[in-house]
Amino acid sequence: MGRLLVVVDMQNDFVDGALGFEGADGIIEGIAKRIQEYKDAGDEVVYTLDTHFENYPDTQEGRNLPVPHCIKGSEGHALVPALKDILTDCLCFEKPTFGSLKLGNYINSNADKYDSIELCGLVSNICVISNAVIAKAAAPETQIIVDSALTDSFDKKLDQETYDIMKGVQITVL
Repeated sequence: MGRLLVVVDMQNDFVDGALGFEGADGIIEGIAKRIQEYKDAGDEVVYTLDTHFENYPDTQEGRNLPVPHCIKGSEGHALVPALKDILTDCLCFEKPTFGSLKLGNYINSNADKYDSIELCGLVSNICVISNAVIAKAAAPETQIIVDSALTDSFDKKLDQETYDIMKGVQITVL
């Protein structure tokens, strides 16, 4: 058995681009170290990319959050420079919405391989929680972990409330 690390949406637009916020860059170094720890131990690392297209304003998300971001092919869609090389050999899940059903299906079909699944990245109260809940549904007997030091939000109150909600659905919050 091994571990799986899921790095969620560590993209330019969430750090210093269209939806960037103060402090988002503060988790990058810790995530890079965590990725290396997993790789050094022979464990698996995957990552997600929030992925939208030019029709973003016409989507449900675009109507509710009218800030074009993570448009495929743009600089904002790209991984932050500090993580680009270390993630280059890892499986990527592009997702058009907050949670990735493809990631969930991948976890479900490999659930017997993992002792634990850890998630980190951005944004805690949107995409991180969405994918953590999907991981819990896909692998209900596997420990799902979110390290609060390796995720953040533009809304500090929601950030803290998110950890409480995750604990309520039996996700381990460090």
